[in-house]
Amino acid sequence: MFNFFKTDPVKKLRKQYEQKMLEARDLQRKGDIKAFAHKTAEAEAIMQEMERLSTEKQSD
Repeated sequence: MFNFFKTDPVKKLRKQYEQKMLEARDLQRKGDIKAFAHKTAEAEAIMQEMERLSTEKQSD
C-alpha cells in the first residue's frame, strides 16, 4: 500500500559503488596501486550485490 515510502536498496548500493570507484581513482592517481586494487575489489563486491538484488526484483 505504501510502497513509495520504501527506499530502493539498489539505488543506495549504486551510490556506494560510485563513491568507492571515485576513491579508487584517486588512489590510482596517487600511485597507491595496492589500495587501488583493494577499493576496486570492494566496488566489485557492491556491484555483485546490486546485480543479485536486481535479478531478485525481476523474478518477483
